[in-house]
Amino acid sequence: MRKLIRNATVIAMDQAHGAEPFSSDLLIEGGRIAVIGSKLDVQPGTEIIDASGKLVMPGLINAHTHSAEMFLRGRYEKLPLELWLLYAYPFLRAFSPLPRILYLRSMLLAMESISSGVTTIVDHFFDPPQHDLARLGEAVRAYEQIGIRATVSSAVMNIHPLDALPFARDVVPADLQALLAFGPPIKPHDYIDYCTSAHRAFHGRKGRISFMVAPSAPQRCTPELMQACRDFATDRGIPYHSHVLETRVQAVTAHLQYGRSLIAYMNDLGLLQAGTAIAHGVWLDEADIDMLGRAGVSVVHNVIANLKLGSGIAPVRRLMDAGVNVALGSDGASSNDTVRIFDAMRIAALIHSMPDMHHTEWLSATDVLHMATINGARSAGLGQVTGSLETGKAADLIVLNLDALSFTPCNRIPHHLVYAENGSSIEQVMVGGEVVFERGRFVTINGGEILAEIREIAPAFLDAQRRDEDRNAVFHASFAEIHRRASANSL
Repeated sequence: MRKLIRNATVIAMDQAHGAEPFSSDLLIEGGRIAVIGSKLDVQPGTEIIDASGKLVMPGLINAHTHSAEMFLRGRYEKLPLELWLLYAYPFLRAFSPLPRILYLRSMLLAMESISSGVTTIVDHFFDPPQHDLARLGEAVRAYEQIGIRATVSSAVMNIHPLDALPFARDVVPADLQALLAFGPPIKPHDYIDYCTSAHRAFHGRKGRISFMVAPSAPQRCTPELMQACRDFATDRGIPYHSHVLETRVQAVTAHLQYGRSLIAYMNDLGLLQAGTAIAHGVWLDEADIDMLGRAGVSVVHNVIANLKLGSGIAPVRRLMDAGVNVALGSDGASSNDTVRIFDAMRIAALIHSMPDMHHTEWLSATDVLHMATINGARSAGLGQVTGSLETGKAADLIVLNLDALSFTPCNRIPHHLVYAENGSSIEQVMVGGEVVFERGRFVTINGGEILAEIREIAPAFLDAQRRDEDRNAVFHASFAEIHRRASANSL
């Protein structure tokens, strides 16, 4: 159906306008933006949307998150990553979530995302120890039903977790090490066979679902597995997405095990190229940043999760100056407790106003809006599809009320979006030209029924999670010692 959005204030995030507002109409045909211009002609059968007093902008992009954590928000605090992982992703698991849980937690992620203006998510789906098409399909089914654009993976690792950490074999007692007998690790060709099937089954579904390869981290995967993933991603033009240098512990791991940084290690393996996206990138040195810029790699800045886990602050200004495409992500709802990108935008804009930097180098609202829109799309391999309002691109957009409290009185709209808005002014969300959220109501699903079902089944799930947490607490003292030694280690 043809739609004409009339009399809008538009922020396009394209090359011509960037984040500067202008007045325009938008004609949408076949789910794509057909024309952007003033006083466009109305053809018979066109749905007219009056956007007087409204702001129309690209939907936000969450360039890194984990649907697996949606039932664990508000559960942990005062834990660095290596200790937090013991509980959020326990080694010793007595239960595997039922397929319905996979569907519901993915639906919950999509609901919170859409209602806060996110039209595209990158879900680093993690379902240890298996790679099962039907289980990944539960996440895909949720995203299809609600109508969000999603890039999904099935994250993989094939190095024993104790061998991916410094000092672990010395610190963890032998009797506890014996508990971590996971069986033979997955072989590269088996994972690629799975990815081939997943790509065939899901990539391009409904015009909104994409598949990516997701080796968990370079210290958790063999070179052969990472290079096989790179080749698969390159052949199919999809992202290679991995966690890299999130914590000081990981930086120490690299220097002890490889004699160089993880970025240099990845570069030597030929893994740094356009299409590679690394989540976090906190513990980067100048040589790392230069390599990333020359290779055309994207870095996803997960500012709130990095702060909550005490991981540090990524060198975003230096990355931008080196030509790195910096996107914005929430990370999972357990390490962040929100997947709202408006929250991440505000914190990102504020945290980089550092006293040791000249104020002209602080991030601007425009910088952050780029990170949350077109840069996120590029990181997800969707830069030609979404992330800006341009002729021929998908009509992924949000409509905000400029008469709302967050914009009253209205000064510079980009500043209001980054520093004042929290998503409460959103009136409508479109993905591919289809309205998926309007005036507080989901259009394609019954949100109340979904939430009621989650509340009904969550207690049993969380009770099982608690038992697994108790089982894994035996590793806490050892991992605290690993963290202490890494913190004391000079890089």
